[in-house]
Amino acid sequence: MGDLHPAAQVTRVIAIRHGETDWNAQQRLQGHVDVALNARGRAQAARLHEALKSESLSAVYASDLSRAFETARAFAVPMGLEVRATRELRERAFGEYEGHTYAEIETHWPEGAAAWRRRDPDFAPPGGESLPAFQTRCVKAALELAVAHAGETIALVAHGGVLDALYRAATHAGLAAPRTWELGNAAINRLLVADQGLVVVGWNDAQHLEGV
Repeated sequence: MGDLHPAAQVTRVIAIRHGETDWNAQQRLQGHVDVALNARGRAQAARLHEALKSESLSAVYASDLSRAFETARAFAVPMGLEVRATRELRERAFGEYEGHTYAEIETHWPEGAAAWRRRDPDFAPPGGESLPAFQTRCVKAALELAVAHAGETIALVAHGGVLDALYRAATHAGLAAPRTWELGNAAINRLLVADQGLVVVGWNDAQHLEGV
């Protein structure tokens, strides 16, 4: 991305992945399954209020899945803000793979697992989304929310796949490019949205999570 035009109505976006769940710890694919935060995830979410309390947030949006929604409530409620559930910020749908560990997927669907691992844009899990469809969904949602809050600061609480899609859109990394950036649970990621689209200004800040 080039420099932002000084006259542009820049929206500051604070993007956060939900706190940890038991399925994260078990390396079990969640997708659209509504898995709650575990004790560590709740502790991570609780740290977000201290980290974000000085931000002038205009609005907080979250995936309607409880692991993201409850992570958002942990800092929004103390700030007097309502969390607005947004289905379009859900994780990628993985269809029949959901609920299985990565090892189980490798065993039961070896060809599909290989296509998934190499990030084949033409591949969709049985009953799930392809990468292009998923990226279009969540990036479109993020940009629409940013435009609705032009010149303001908003928080988006979502999932690892959503954060990955936003990072790729901002940096022009291809859908099939290997991931070299972190997507930590409850880490803080900062983007700007203006005429040029998304720009990354800070990524995977986890200082507030020390000791959790």
